[in-house]
Amino acid sequence: MHRPSIRAVVILASLAFAPGCHRAVPVVAVATTPRTAVNQDSINRANARRDSIDRAEAARRREVARADSIRRANEARNALAAARASLTESIHFEFDRSEILAADRSVLDRKAALLNANPSLEIRIEGNTDERGSDEYNLALGMRRAAVAKQYLVDRGVNPARIATASNGEERPSCRDHDESCWTQNRRADFAAVGGDIVVAGK
Repeated sequence: MHRPSIRAVVILASLAFAPGCHRAVPVVAVATTPRTAVNQDSINRANARRDSIDRAEAARRREVARADSIRRANEARNALAAARASLTESIHFEFDRSEILAADRSVLDRKAALLNANPSLEIRIEGNTDERGSDEYNLALGMRRAAVAKQYLVDRGVNPARIATASNGEERPSCRDHDESCWTQNRRADFAAVGGDIVVAGK
């Protein structure tokens, strides 16, 4: 039997894979995600993250503003309470005397500052005595004490028309025991707001 030569075999093999041959090499398709879809997903995630951060920051700012509002309201309330307490704080006197005690000058100075800062505010000063002495004498002594306290405020710039005075004598004791410790408390001048409002500066 006649065998083909080696050269013939090589030629036949090269013809089988030559261009234009009907037996083409198969192409495998690879699934890919379009670049534009990948980019849009990244943008969406970045936007969502930014929106979340913005919402958290806005919530933090609201909480800070709320806490600051509460703090300022508390400060204003405390300042107003302190001003009212300062305005109504009593001063005291020695037995049968109407001179302002050194310890009470700072009390009256605070009242004068408060009255000067609140020009619509009007007050009443009521003088009081202990139980010793006649009713008539104690009424007169109480009036002298109120008048001296008023003059102290007027000397520091308060319009006298804004200050009314009265005397209770011994009729309104703050302590009802019959001893010196109690009488010391009753020898006093009381202060009350009778018109206008207190406005605390800066509140």
